[in-house]
Amino acid sequence: MMRSMRAIYKPVFVIVATTFIGWLAYGQVTDILGGGRDVVLKVNGQVVRAPQFQAALQSAIEDSRRRGAGRLSREDEQQLQDQVTDQLVQRILLEREYRRLGIQVSDDEIRQMARSTPPPQVLRQVMEDPTFQTNGQFDITKWQHYLGSTTEEFRAQIEQLYRDYLPERKLEEYLTADVYVSDAKLWRIWRDQRESVTVAALAIRPEQIADSAAPVTDAEVERYYAAHKNDFKRPAAAWLSFVAQPRVPDAADTAAALAKARQLRAEIARSAAKFEEVAKQQSTDSVSGARGGDLGWVKRNGAGFDPQFLAGLRGLAPGELGQPVRSSFGFHVIRVDAVKGDSLHVRHILIAIVPQGRHLDEIDARTDTLDHLAAEQTDRSRLDSAAQRLRLPVAQAPKLIQGDRLTLGRYVIPDVSVWAFEARPGETSPVIEGERANYVFRLDSLQAAGTPPLAQIRDRVREAARYEKKQAIARQRANEALAVLAGMPDLLQAGRARGLPVEKLGPFTRLNPPAAIARDPVVLGAAFGLRPGQRTGVLVSQTGCFIVQGIARQPADSGAWLKQRDQQREAILRPAQQARVQQYLSALRAQANIVDRRKEVFRPTASESGT
Repeated sequence: MMRSMRAIYKPVFVIVATTFIGWLAYGQVTDILGGGRDVVLKVNGQVVRAPQFQAALQSAIEDSRRRGAGRLSREDEQQLQDQVTDQLVQRILLEREYRRLGIQVSDDEIRQMARSTPPPQVLRQVMEDPTFQTNGQFDITKWQHYLGSTTEEFRAQIEQLYRDYLPERKLEEYLTADVYVSDAKLWRIWRDQRESVTVAALAIRPEQIADSAAPVTDAEVERYYAAHKNDFKRPAAAWLSFVAQPRVPDAADTAAALAKARQLRAEIARSAAKFEEVAKQQSTDSVSGARGGDLGWVKRNGAGFDPQFLAGLRGLAPGELGQPVRSSFGFHVIRVDAVKGDSLHVRHILIAIVPQGRHLDEIDARTDTLDHLAAEQTDRSRLDSAAQRLRLPVAQAPKLIQGDRLTLGRYVIPDVSVWAFEARPGETSPVIEGERANYVFRLDSLQAAGTPPLAQIRDRVREAARYEKKQAIARQRANEALAVLAGMPDLLQAGRARGLPVEKLGPFTRLNPPAAIARDPVVLGAAFGLRPGQRTGVLVSQTGCFIVQGIARQPADSGAWLKQRDQQREAILRPAQQARVQQYLSALRAQANIVDRRKEVFRPTASESGT
């Protein structure tokens, strides 16, 4: 039991330490002085200075790496920085609300909570671990025993998790005390899922009308453009060329990785080295390697694991060392430490298949040449001359929209989508390491965000103006059809007899409408408001003009609804409460006075940028 507890101690401690470090960083966010060049954030007059912000950001980066993210791209770092900013702003706002509402947490509440459930920050990990289970179910007594066996320092940090969580829970209870899902709403949801109708629908759509019936003059194009400029806004976009120096492993690299995996296994098998120490020193899986290769408890069916890796587990007895197994990640040396039901406690050492030896030297030499000749240049021709010297093609990257990541084939290339919108046309990037190659990119052209001039998009504007005219024509024709069919009881029969575009739709529910009206809520709503034989007037919707007649209706079963009403309410109530809390937090942020000075504080200096 104690061995299992020691195994779980480290991953739980990582989560606790991460939260605790973040709290320490936040603990300094109480300076209310307005000045200072190192003020990164100011929230309602409360400031976060650069050292505290960087401490929180570094904690987030380390946590990301512990979770297996590996090297972080500039996009990843930017995303983490945004997340840390949001978290710090929210913490300041929440602390302010706790004080305003008088929300406090007593030591007794913390002790009671600790005995009743693990902290929510580690709840899932703890409840799913066999260490804390009896007959496959979470056993609270084992968690309580575990807490009693840990150090005072660790218990203090667990306590901090509760101190962070309990005020949030109290605020949530305060905000959602009046959240209730009425019977009427539950019945509407049930009815929308099960009530069905069948209708006849006559549809006249703009795209059915010939262009010749809706001519558009130049003056009309100009008027439409002036009235609808916001419809033609576009994001910034970049067009790039690049040279790629491949760094794909060859057969010799694969053989070398296998030989190293066999060598390490042999050393462990003859007790010349401990599995855990070899994993820490040699495994290219840095996350599990830091834990002595520990992957924790793995299900035999192993959802999320490589199938070849799982195949290597089969037949291994506890303590047995498997032969090297190849997966999409490389070669694995595997050991099963324990078995509980369909769960295995697994350790592994991963040896990645990467270029090495003479092959790696050749790739590095060519990459150095590419770097020297083409990287970070302002002369656009340098990329072409470097490509010619290295006998590599200059390729065109797909159009890159600001905010998107650059993808070449199935590989996402890091850093490019940030660099491209900081560079000037003609400039080249630093060498960027991708999964399968090293790259240098050139920014060929840049399109600014905003509405382009009419001359550039005249054809698009003309078509939009033409579509608007066609909508008016469709409405006129629908009104004419309504007049022709007046007094005829059967819309389907009468419309088809006159060659009009009418069809039978259904039976269908509100949540599963036919494609013909799926994008037309006006038409869908009207269909469920009709009695059999009843007909609408002309309905103008997003995709055209419609006339609808009811044919049949199948009501929902109210008796079946009553039998499951309580379960239905419970399933809906939690999301409704979460939505209330999120709305409250969004409103807090919208009303707050937030000054974000990250770009100013962390702007590179001349010496840092090399200029």
